Amino acid sequence: MSETGELFLGIIAVAVLVMALIQIGAIFAGIRLAKRVDQLATQIEQDIKPLIANLTALSSEAARAASLAAKQAERFDRMFAETVQRVDATLAAAQAFVTGPARQGIAIMAGVKAVIDSFQGFREATRRRTAARPAVEEEESLFIG
Repeated sequence: MSETGELFLGIIAVAVLVMALIQIGAIFAGIRLAKRVDQLATQIEQDIKPLIANLTALSSEAARAASLAAKQAERFDRMFAETVQRVDATLAAAQAFVTGPARQGIAIMAGVKAVIDSFQGFREATRRRTAARPAVEEEESLFIG
């Protein structure tokens, strides 16, 4: 073979050797990168586990608080409804207590007024009769017979 052929063959061999070394370096770098990514994932997982546990506890507490609030709201609604019913019953009893005697008093007053009106009517009738008698006596005195 010629010297130039051997030179090119040597250059090719060196280039292949350099490429092989670069590939081996890339493989080692990839392995180191994979190990670092694995360590990073493990560390993040360890750091996030307490956070997830805290969030789980927080959400369960929030659910419990919401449940208690709903129960309190229902209890308040029942108490308010009972209070409204009691107030209505009390007002009805008070109204019956006041209006019953008031009606009786009004009835008594109406009776008294009727008695007074009847006495006034009796007086007026008596006045009319006495006012009518002198006219009759005058007519009798004018009567010749």
